[in-house]
Amino acid sequence: MSEDEVGAGSPEREVARAGAEPAEGGLERVIATQVRAYRLAAGVSVGEMAARVGVSKAMLSKIENAQTSCSLTTLARLAAGLQVPVTALFRGVDADREAVYVPSGHGAQIIRRGSRQGHLYELLGALRGPHKRMEAVLVTLTEASEVFPLFQHPGTELLYMLEGEMVYGHGESRYTMRPGDALQFDGEGAHGPEELHELPVRFLSVTAYGDHAG
Repeated sequence: MSEDEVGAGSPEREVARAGAEPAEGGLERVIATQVRAYRLAAGVSVGEMAARVGVSKAMLSKIENAQTSCSLTTLARLAAGLQVPVTALFRGVDADREAVYVPSGHGAQIIRRGSRQGHLYELLGALRGPHKRMEAVLVTLTEASEVFPLFQHPGTELLYMLEGEMVYGHGESRYTMRPGDALQFDGEGAHGPEELHELPVRFLSVTAYGDHAG
């Protein structure tokens, strides 16, 4: 059988393959890649899909080879025939997205109150944009000092405990954190470590800010 006569794999595999190799020929090429991937994932031939969508086999072939532009009506029919949202056919158009990679041990050190007492804050990266901002920090506490700074900031914070044991405060609440424990909270409430029971203490702090955060 030809590739057009049998599905080339699971939907997840085919769609992931299309997303992993963003098209370079503009909008037509992106649509071509997605239409073909979804059709093959469904195990439908070109002829069968053309009949389902209401276009000629030659036209569908041109679409899948980025040889023609689709009207909005045709795009809507293709999406309906493939049983996917219309937006799924445009995935990859804006594939150039920001990403931050930080090798182990290479995060920028943040100096905060308590740093001299064995509190290390290592920035793992931040994504910023007009509608989003996220910041990840690896915190290592190696000294049980009297300096426990409290923090308050916009957004929502997630703590994931990696090593050690501590009591972490948020507002009036206290939480005993051990490896594998997670705590998510409103950053506007005063928060920070209060007691270190087992050193070293290491946890990942990820903060997601709202649209209007600075």
